[in-house]
Amino acid sequence: MAATGTVTAFEIHDVRFPTSEQLDGSDAMHPDPDYSAAYLVLHTGGGPRGHGLCFTLGRGNDVMAAAIRALAPYLVGRPAPTTAADLAALHRDLTHDSQLRWLGPDKGVMQMAAGAVVNAAWDLAARRAGLPVWEFLAAMTPEDLVSLVDFRYLSDALTPGEALALLRVAEPGRAARAARLKAEGYPAYTTSPGWLGYDDGKLVRLAKEAVADGFGQIKLKVGADLDDDRRRLRLARAAVGPGVRIAVDANQRWDVAEAVRWMTALAPYTPYWIEEPTSPDDVLGHAAVRSGQPVKVATGEHVANRVVFKQLLQAGAVDFVQIDAARVAGVNENLAVLLLAAKYGVPVCPHAGGVGLCELVQHLAMFDYVAVSGSRDDRVIEYVDHLHEHFVHPAVVEHGRYRAPTAPGFSAEMHPASLAAHRYPDGPVWRARQATEEALA
Repeated sequence: MAATGTVTAFEIHDVRFPTSEQLDGSDAMHPDPDYSAAYLVLHTGGGPRGHGLCFTLGRGNDVMAAAIRALAPYLVGRPAPTTAADLAALHRDLTHDSQLRWLGPDKGVMQMAAGAVVNAAWDLAARRAGLPVWEFLAAMTPEDLVSLVDFRYLSDALTPGEALALLRVAEPGRAARAARLKAEGYPAYTTSPGWLGYDDGKLVRLAKEAVADGFGQIKLKVGADLDDDRRRLRLARAAVGPGVRIAVDANQRWDVAEAVRWMTALAPYTPYWIEEPTSPDDVLGHAAVRSGQPVKVATGEHVANRVVFKQLLQAGAVDFVQIDAARVAGVNENLAVLLLAAKYGVPVCPHAGGVGLCELVQHLAMFDYVAVSGSRDDRVIEYVDHLHEHFVHPAVVEHGRYRAPTAPGFSAEMHPASLAAHRYPDGPVWRARQATEEALA
Protein backbone atom coordinates (compact mmCIF):
# COMPACT_ATOMS: atom_id res chain seq x y z
CA MET A 1 0.00 0.00 0.00
CA ALA A 2 1.20 3.51 -0.81
CA ALA A 3 2.22 5.75 2.06
CA THR A 4 -0.40 8.21 3.27
CA GLY A 5 1.88 11.03 2.14
CA THR A 6 1.71 9.95 -1.51
CA VAL A 7 -0.98 10.96 -3.98
CA THR A 8 -2.31 7.65 -5.28
CA ALA A 9 -5.13 8.69 -7.61
CA PHE A 10 -7.09 11.47 -9.33
CA GLU A 11 -10.85 10.88 -9.02
CA ILE A 12 -12.74 13.15 -11.43
CA HIS A 13 -16.50 13.72 -11.64
CA ASP A 14 -18.65 15.54 -14.20
CA VAL A 15 -21.32 16.96 -11.88
CA ARG A 16 -24.17 19.10 -13.22
CA PHE A 17 -27.21 20.68 -11.60
CA PRO A 18 -30.28 21.56 -13.75
CA THR A 19 -30.55 25.17 -12.55
CA SER A 20 -31.85 26.28 -15.96
CA GLU A 21 -35.23 24.82 -15.00
CA GLN A 22 -35.83 27.70 -12.56
CA LEU A 23 -33.61 30.21 -14.44
CA ASP A 24 -31.32 30.42 -11.41
CA GLY A 25 -28.08 32.04 -12.56
CA SER A 26 -29.60 33.60 -15.68
CA ASP A 27 -28.17 36.83 -17.07
CA ALA A 28 -27.99 38.80 -20.31
CA MET A 29 -25.25 36.61 -21.79
CA HIS A 30 -26.08 33.26 -20.18
CA PRO A 31 -29.87 32.78 -20.25
CA ASP A 32 -30.02 29.06 -19.43
CA PRO A 33 -27.13 27.97 -17.19
CA ASP A 34 -26.91 24.53 -15.63
CA TYR A 35 -24.50 25.13 -12.76
CA SER A 36 -21.82 22.45 -12.99
CA ALA A 37 -18.48 21.40 -11.60
CA ALA A 38 -15.60 19.38 -12.97
CA TYR A 39 -14.76 17.97 -9.56
CA LEU A 40 -11.46 16.47 -8.44
CA VAL A 41 -10.55 14.31 -5.46
CA LEU A 42 -6.90 13.60 -4.64
CA HIS A 43 -6.42 10.28 -2.84
CA THR A 44 -3.46 9.67 -0.56
CA GLY A 45 -3.28 5.99 0.29
CA GLY A 46 -5.79 6.05 3.12
CA GLY A 47 -4.83 9.50 4.41
CA PRO A 48 -6.72 12.78 3.98
CA ARG A 49 -8.17 13.60 0.59
CA GLY A 50 -7.92 16.87 -1.30
CA HIS A 51 -10.90 18.38 -3.13
CA GLY A 52 -10.98 20.92 -5.94
CA LEU A 53 -13.27 21.98 -8.77
CA CYS A 54 -13.79 24.07 -11.88
CA PHE A 55 -17.15 25.82 -12.23
CA THR A 56 -18.93 25.75 -15.61
CA LEU A 57 -22.44 26.35 -16.93
CA GLY A 58 -23.06 22.82 -18.25
CA ARG A 59 -21.89 21.96 -21.77
CA GLY A 60 -18.12 21.77 -21.77
CA ASN A 61 -17.89 20.43 -18.25
CA ASP A 62 -16.58 17.19 -19.77
CA VAL A 63 -13.86 19.21 -21.51
CA MET A 64 -12.85 20.67 -18.14
CA ALA A 65 -12.75 17.20 -16.62
CA ALA A 66 -10.47 15.98 -19.43
CA ALA A 67 -8.14 18.95 -18.92
CA ILE A 68 -7.86 18.19 -15.21
CA ARG A 69 -7.13 14.55 -16.01
CA ALA A 70 -4.25 15.64 -18.25
CA LEU A 71 -2.50 17.08 -15.20
CA ALA A 72 -2.58 13.88 -13.15
CA PRO A 73 1.09 12.97 -13.84
CA TYR A 74 2.20 16.00 -11.85
CA LEU A 75 0.77 14.54 -8.64
CA VAL A 76 -0.11 10.86 -8.89
CA GLY A 77 2.68 8.74 -7.44
CA ARG A 78 4.39 11.77 -5.93
CA PRO A 79 4.50 13.09 -2.35
CA ALA A 80 1.51 15.23 -1.44
CA PRO A 81 2.48 18.92 -1.11
CA THR A 82 2.49 20.11 2.50
CA THR A 83 4.64 23.26 2.66
CA ALA A 84 4.76 26.61 0.92
CA ALA A 85 7.77 25.41 -1.04
CA ASP A 86 5.89 22.30 -2.19
CA LEU A 87 2.82 24.27 -3.20
CA ALA A 88 4.89 26.85 -5.04
CA ALA A 89 6.71 24.11 -6.96
CA LEU A 90 3.44 22.42 -7.92
CA HIS A 91 1.98 25.69 -9.19
CA ARG A 92 5.06 26.33 -11.32
CA ASP A 93 5.06 22.79 -12.70
CA LEU A 94 1.39 22.95 -13.72
CA THR A 95 1.50 26.41 -15.29
CA HIS A 96 4.91 26.04 -16.98
CA ASP A 97 4.31 22.72 -18.75
CA SER A 98 5.74 23.72 -22.13
CA GLN A 99 3.23 21.78 -24.24
CA LEU A 100 0.04 22.32 -22.25
CA ARG A 101 0.97 25.98 -21.71
CA TRP A 102 0.73 26.45 -25.48
CA LEU A 103 -3.03 25.99 -25.21
CA GLY A 104 -3.27 29.31 -23.34
CA PRO A 105 -0.85 30.53 -22.35
CA ASP A 106 -2.12 31.30 -18.85
CA LYS A 107 -5.76 31.32 -19.90
CA GLY A 108 -8.70 29.15 -20.86
CA VAL A 109 -9.46 25.55 -20.03
CA MET A 110 -5.92 24.52 -19.06
CA GLN A 111 -5.53 27.54 -16.75
CA MET A 112 -8.74 26.64 -14.95
CA ALA A 113 -7.74 22.99 -14.80
CA ALA A 114 -4.45 23.97 -13.18
CA GLY A 115 -6.47 26.00 -10.68
CA ALA A 116 -8.59 22.99 -9.78
CA VAL A 117 -5.51 20.87 -9.13
CA VAL A 118 -3.69 23.62 -7.20
CA ASN A 119 -6.76 24.27 -5.08
CA ALA A 120 -7.20 20.56 -4.36
CA ALA A 121 -3.57 20.45 -3.24
CA TRP A 122 -4.17 23.41 -0.92
CA ASP A 123 -7.25 21.67 0.47
CA LEU A 124 -5.15 18.56 1.15
CA ALA A 125 -2.26 20.50 2.70
CA ALA A 126 -4.56 22.48 4.97
CA ARG A 127 -6.36 19.32 6.07
CA ARG A 128 -3.05 17.74 6.97
CA ALA A 129 -2.21 20.87 8.97
CA GLY A 130 -5.61 20.79 10.71
CA LEU A 131 -6.50 24.32 9.58
CA PRO A 132 -8.98 26.00 7.23
CA VAL A 133 -7.16 27.38 4.20
CA TRP A 134 -7.56 31.01 5.28
CA GLU A 135 -5.77 30.29 8.57
CA PHE A 136 -3.24 27.98 6.92
CA LEU A 137 -2.26 30.83 4.59
CA ALA A 138 -2.36 33.49 7.31
CA ALA A 139 0.03 31.43 9.45
CA MET A 140 2.75 31.56 6.79
CA THR A 141 5.59 34.02 7.03
CA PRO A 142 5.71 36.95 4.62
CA GLU A 143 8.72 35.29 3.00
CA ASP A 144 6.79 32.05 2.44
CA LEU A 145 3.84 33.93 0.96
CA VAL A 146 6.07 35.82 -1.47
CA SER A 147 7.66 32.53 -2.52
CA LEU A 148 4.25 31.24 -3.64
CA VAL A 149 3.86 33.93 -6.32
CA ASP A 150 5.12 33.77 -9.89
CA PHE A 151 6.38 37.33 -10.44
CA ARG A 152 7.14 36.81 -14.11
CA TYR A 153 5.35 39.59 -16.05
CA LEU A 154 4.51 41.44 -12.79
CA SER A 155 7.74 43.14 -11.80
CA ASP A 156 6.96 46.37 -13.67
CA ALA A 157 4.00 46.79 -11.31
CA LEU A 158 4.93 44.76 -8.23
CA THR A 159 8.33 43.41 -7.23
CA PRO A 160 8.94 40.64 -4.69
CA GLY A 161 10.48 43.26 -2.41
CA GLU A 162 7.36 45.43 -2.57
CA ALA A 163 5.14 42.42 -1.89
CA LEU A 164 7.28 41.46 1.08
CA ALA A 165 7.05 44.99 2.47
CA LEU A 166 3.24 44.96 2.17
CA LEU A 167 3.01 41.66 4.01
CA ARG A 168 5.39 42.76 6.74
CA VAL A 169 3.32 45.88 7.40
CA ALA A 170 0.23 43.70 7.87
CA GLU A 171 1.95 41.04 9.96
CA PRO A 172 1.73 42.60 13.46
CA GLY A 173 -2.07 42.89 13.32
CA ARG A 174 -2.80 39.38 12.05
CA ALA A 175 -3.86 37.84 15.36
CA ALA A 176 -6.21 40.69 16.26
CA ARG A 177 -7.83 40.68 12.83
CA ALA A 178 -8.25 36.91 12.88
CA ALA A 179 -9.99 37.15 16.25
CA ARG A 180 -12.22 39.94 14.96
CA LEU A 181 -13.06 37.90 11.88
CA LYS A 182 -14.06 34.90 13.97
CA ALA A 183 -16.25 37.09 16.17
CA GLU A 184 -17.83 39.32 13.51
CA GLY A 185 -17.59 37.51 10.18
CA TYR A 186 -16.97 39.11 6.77
CA PRO A 187 -19.49 41.37 4.96
CA ALA A 188 -21.53 39.74 2.18
CA TYR A 189 -23.85 40.88 -0.56
CA THR A 190 -26.41 38.77 -2.37
CA THR A 191 -27.22 38.27 -6.04
CA SER A 192 -30.07 35.88 -5.31
CA PRO A 193 -32.85 38.44 -6.04
CA GLY A 194 -31.37 39.67 -9.28
CA TRP A 195 -31.29 36.91 -11.90
CA LEU A 196 -32.54 38.23 -15.22
CA GLY A 197 -35.03 35.42 -15.74
CA TYR A 198 -36.97 36.21 -12.56
CA ASP A 199 -40.27 38.03 -12.86
CA ASP A 200 -40.90 41.33 -11.06
CA GLY A 201 -42.79 39.74 -8.19
CA LYS A 202 -39.98 37.33 -7.43
CA LEU A 203 -37.40 40.12 -7.66
CA VAL A 204 -39.28 42.28 -5.15
CA ARG A 205 -39.96 39.41 -2.75
CA LEU A 206 -36.36 38.24 -2.73
CA ALA A 207 -34.99 41.79 -2.43
CA LYS A 208 -37.12 42.41 0.66
CA GLU A 209 -36.05 39.07 2.10
CA ALA A 210 -32.40 39.99 1.55
CA VAL A 211 -32.77 43.17 3.56
CA ALA A 212 -34.60 41.31 6.30
CA ASP A 213 -31.73 38.81 6.36
CA GLY A 214 -29.25 41.61 7.04
CA PHE A 215 -27.68 42.23 3.64
CA GLY A 216 -26.58 45.80 3.01
CA GLN A 217 -26.08 45.24 -0.73
CA ILE A 218 -27.86 43.30 -3.46
CA LYS A 219 -27.06 42.89 -7.15
CA LEU A 220 -29.23 42.84 -10.26
CA LYS A 221 -28.38 41.48 -13.68
CA VAL A 222 -28.84 44.02 -16.48
CA GLY A 223 -28.14 44.41 -20.16
CA ALA A 224 -30.95 42.78 -22.11
CA ASP A 225 -33.37 45.72 -22.39
CA LEU A 226 -32.84 49.24 -21.07
CA ASP A 227 -36.50 49.94 -20.28
CA ASP A 228 -36.72 46.65 -18.40
CA ASP A 229 -33.58 47.55 -16.45
CA ARG A 230 -35.01 50.94 -15.48
CA ARG A 231 -38.21 49.28 -14.26
CA ARG A 232 -36.37 46.56 -12.33
CA LEU A 233 -34.07 49.08 -10.66
CA ARG A 234 -37.08 51.21 -9.62
CA LEU A 235 -38.78 48.15 -8.16
CA ALA A 236 -35.65 47.01 -6.36
CA ARG A 237 -34.98 50.45 -4.91
CA ALA A 238 -38.55 50.70 -3.66
CA ALA A 239 -38.21 47.25 -2.12
CA VAL A 240 -34.93 47.78 -0.27
CA GLY A 241 -35.09 51.49 0.55
CA PRO A 242 -32.44 54.19 0.13
CA GLY A 243 -29.87 52.75 2.55
CA VAL A 244 -29.12 49.50 0.73
CA ARG A 245 -26.61 49.40 -2.12
CA ILE A 246 -27.75 47.99 -5.46
CA ALA A 247 -24.96 46.85 -7.76
CA VAL A 248 -25.65 45.89 -11.36
CA ASP A 249 -23.95 43.32 -13.58
CA ALA A 250 -23.96 43.25 -17.40
CA ASN A 251 -21.96 40.01 -17.75
CA GLN A 252 -19.89 41.38 -20.68
CA ARG A 253 -22.95 42.27 -22.77
CA TRP A 254 -21.94 45.65 -24.19
CA ASP A 255 -19.49 47.41 -26.45
CA VAL A 256 -17.78 50.35 -24.77
CA ALA A 257 -20.01 53.07 -26.21
CA GLU A 258 -23.13 51.09 -25.39
CA ALA A 259 -21.94 50.55 -21.82
CA VAL A 260 -21.39 54.27 -21.37
CA ARG A 261 -24.82 55.09 -22.82
CA TRP A 262 -26.62 52.41 -20.82
CA MET A 263 -25.01 53.28 -17.50
CA THR A 264 -25.53 57.00 -18.01
CA ALA A 265 -29.23 56.16 -18.35
CA LEU A 266 -29.22 53.99 -15.21
CA ALA A 267 -27.12 56.38 -13.12
CA PRO A 268 -30.16 58.25 -11.67
CA TYR A 269 -31.08 55.01 -9.87
CA THR A 270 -27.70 55.15 -8.05
CA PRO A 271 -26.23 51.72 -8.87
CA TYR A 272 -23.23 51.08 -6.62
CA TRP A 273 -21.13 49.54 -9.38
CA ILE A 274 -21.42 48.22 -12.92
CA GLU A 275 -19.85 44.79 -13.16
CA GLU A 276 -18.34 43.38 -16.35
CA PRO A 277 -19.64 46.14 -18.64
CA THR A 278 -17.65 44.82 -21.61
CA SER A 279 -15.18 42.09 -22.59
CA PRO A 280 -13.14 40.93 -19.59
CA ASP A 281 -9.98 41.16 -21.73
CA ASP A 282 -10.58 44.78 -22.78
CA VAL A 283 -8.45 46.73 -20.32
CA LEU A 284 -8.68 50.04 -22.19
CA GLY A 285 -12.40 49.51 -22.74
CA HIS A 286 -12.96 49.23 -19.01
CA ALA A 287 -10.92 52.38 -18.48
CA ALA A 288 -13.10 54.19 -21.04
CA VAL A 289 -16.30 53.00 -19.37
CA ARG A 290 -14.99 54.09 -15.98
CA SER A 291 -14.14 57.59 -17.25
CA GLY A 292 -17.20 57.95 -19.48
CA GLN A 293 -20.04 57.64 -16.96
CA PRO A 294 -20.50 58.17 -13.20
CA VAL A 295 -20.94 54.62 -11.89
CA LYS A 296 -17.98 52.74 -10.40
CA VAL A 297 -16.62 49.78 -12.37
CA ALA A 298 -15.98 46.24 -11.10
CA THR A 299 -14.60 43.26 -12.98
CA GLY A 300 -12.50 40.14 -12.61
CA GLU A 301 -14.55 36.94 -12.46
CA HIS A 302 -13.61 36.14 -16.08
CA VAL A 303 -10.14 37.65 -16.01
CA ALA A 304 -7.87 34.76 -16.89
CA ASN A 305 -4.61 35.64 -15.18
CA ARG A 306 -2.56 37.98 -13.01
CA VAL A 307 -1.25 39.89 -16.03
CA VAL A 308 -4.66 41.23 -17.07
CA PHE A 309 -5.39 42.15 -13.45
CA LYS A 310 -2.08 44.00 -13.42
CA GLN A 311 -3.04 45.96 -16.51
CA LEU A 312 -6.52 46.80 -15.20
CA LEU A 313 -4.89 48.30 -12.12
CA GLN A 314 -2.12 50.07 -14.05
CA ALA A 315 -4.68 51.62 -16.39
CA GLY A 316 -6.96 52.83 -13.59
CA ALA A 317 -9.74 50.79 -15.19
CA VAL A 318 -11.45 49.38 -12.09
CA ASP A 319 -12.78 50.56 -8.75
CA PHE A 320 -13.26 47.01 -7.44
CA VAL A 321 -11.22 43.88 -8.21
CA GLN A 322 -13.31 40.70 -8.35
CA ILE A 323 -11.24 37.57 -7.96
CA ASP A 324 -12.67 34.13 -8.65
CA ALA A 325 -11.29 31.09 -6.83
CA ALA A 326 -11.66 28.76 -9.84
CA ARG A 327 -10.86 30.99 -12.85
CA VAL A 328 -7.13 31.66 -12.50
CA ALA A 329 -4.53 29.01 -11.61
CA GLY A 330 -5.56 28.54 -8.01
CA VAL A 331 -4.56 30.01 -4.65
CA ASN A 332 -1.08 31.02 -5.76
CA GLU A 333 -2.22 33.23 -8.62
CA ASN A 334 -5.03 34.71 -6.57
CA LEU A 335 -2.43 35.65 -3.98
CA ALA A 336 -0.61 37.57 -6.70
CA VAL A 337 -3.82 39.45 -7.52
CA LEU A 338 -4.47 40.25 -3.85
CA LEU A 339 -0.98 41.69 -3.55
CA LEU A 340 -1.41 43.75 -6.72
CA ALA A 341 -4.72 45.14 -5.47
CA ALA A 342 -3.13 46.03 -2.13
CA LYS A 343 -0.27 47.81 -3.90
CA TYR A 344 -2.76 49.92 -5.90
CA GLY A 345 -5.18 50.43 -3.01
CA VAL A 346 -8.17 48.90 -4.81
CA PRO A 347 -10.70 46.88 -2.75
CA VAL A 348 -11.18 43.19 -3.59
CA CYS A 349 -14.82 42.05 -3.73
CA PRO A 350 -14.77 38.40 -4.80
CA HIS A 351 -17.11 36.75 -7.26
CA ALA A 352 -18.93 33.79 -5.72
CA GLY A 353 -21.91 32.76 -7.79
CA GLY A 354 -21.86 29.13 -8.89
CA VAL A 355 -21.18 25.66 -7.52
CA GLY A 356 -18.72 25.83 -4.64
CA LEU A 357 -17.43 29.33 -5.36
CA CYS A 358 -18.82 30.81 -2.13
CA GLU A 359 -17.20 27.96 -0.24
CA LEU A 360 -13.81 28.56 -1.84
CA VAL A 361 -13.43 32.29 -2.20
CA GLN A 362 -14.43 33.14 1.36
CA HIS A 363 -11.04 31.76 2.41
CA LEU A 364 -9.17 34.08 0.04
CA ALA A 365 -11.05 37.20 1.13
CA MET A 366 -10.58 36.38 4.80
CA PHE A 367 -6.87 35.72 4.32
CA ASP A 368 -6.61 39.06 2.49
CA TYR A 369 -8.15 40.84 5.47
CA VAL A 370 -5.96 39.09 8.02
CA ALA A 371 -2.59 39.09 6.25
CA VAL A 372 -2.56 41.35 3.16
CA SER A 373 -4.85 44.40 3.00
CA GLY A 374 -5.78 44.42 6.68
CA SER A 375 -9.12 46.00 5.76
CA ARG A 376 -12.78 45.13 5.28
CA ASP A 377 -13.69 48.69 4.20
CA ASP A 378 -15.64 48.75 0.91
CA ARG A 379 -15.14 45.00 0.68
CA VAL A 380 -17.89 42.40 0.35
CA ILE A 381 -18.03 38.79 -0.80
CA GLU A 382 -20.80 37.80 -3.18
CA TYR A 383 -23.30 35.26 -1.87
CA VAL A 384 -25.77 33.22 -3.89
CA ASP A 385 -28.11 30.94 -1.97
CA HIS A 386 -27.90 27.97 -4.34
CA LEU A 387 -26.54 24.44 -3.98
CA HIS A 388 -24.75 24.80 -0.65
CA GLU A 389 -26.55 21.74 0.69
CA HIS A 390 -24.31 19.58 -1.49
CA PHE A 391 -21.17 20.51 0.47
CA VAL A 392 -19.91 18.84 3.63
CA HIS A 393 -18.85 22.19 5.09
CA PRO A 394 -21.01 24.77 3.29
CA ALA A 395 -20.47 28.50 3.45
CA VAL A 396 -22.55 30.00 6.25
CA VAL A 397 -23.93 33.53 5.98
CA GLU A 398 -25.74 35.00 8.98
CA HIS A 399 -27.11 38.55 9.24
CA GLY A 400 -25.41 39.49 5.97
CA ARG A 401 -21.96 38.22 6.98
CA TYR A 402 -19.91 35.15 6.12
CA ARG A 403 -18.99 33.17 9.20
CA ALA A 404 -15.29 32.29 9.24
CA PRO A 405 -14.81 28.60 8.34
CA THR A 406 -13.37 26.41 11.09
CA ALA A 407 -13.17 22.98 9.42
CA PRO A 408 -9.73 22.04 8.05
CA GLY A 409 -9.34 22.47 4.30
CA PHE A 410 -10.83 24.62 1.53
CA SER A 411 -14.55 23.83 2.15
CA ALA A 412 -14.71 22.19 -1.30
CA GLU A 413 -15.75 18.65 -0.35
CA MET A 414 -19.11 17.54 -1.75
CA HIS A 415 -21.35 14.83 -0.33
CA PRO A 416 -20.93 11.47 -2.12
CA ALA A 417 -24.71 11.26 -2.53
CA SER A 418 -24.74 14.61 -4.37
CA LEU A 419 -21.96 13.48 -6.69
CA ALA A 420 -23.83 10.27 -7.47
CA ALA A 421 -27.23 11.90 -7.99
CA HIS A 422 -25.97 14.66 -10.30
CA ARG A 423 -23.35 12.72 -12.25
CA TYR A 424 -23.71 13.56 -15.95
CA PRO A 425 -25.19 12.04 -18.05
CA ASP A 426 -26.12 8.86 -16.21
CA GLY A 427 -26.93 10.05 -12.67
CA PRO A 428 -30.59 9.68 -11.62
CA VAL A 429 -31.30 13.43 -11.82
CA TRP A 430 -30.21 13.52 -15.47
CA ARG A 431 -31.85 10.22 -16.38
CA ALA A 432 -35.14 11.57 -15.02
CA ARG A 433 -34.73 14.82 -16.95
CA GLN A 434 -34.04 12.94 -20.17
CA ALA A 435 -37.10 10.75 -19.64
CA THR A 436 -39.26 13.85 -19.12
CA GLU A 437 -37.91 15.49 -22.27
CA GLU A 438 -38.51 12.33 -24.30
CA ALA A 439 -42.08 12.09 -22.99
CA LEU A 440 -42.77 15.67 -24.04
CA ALA A 441 -41.19 15.31 -27.48
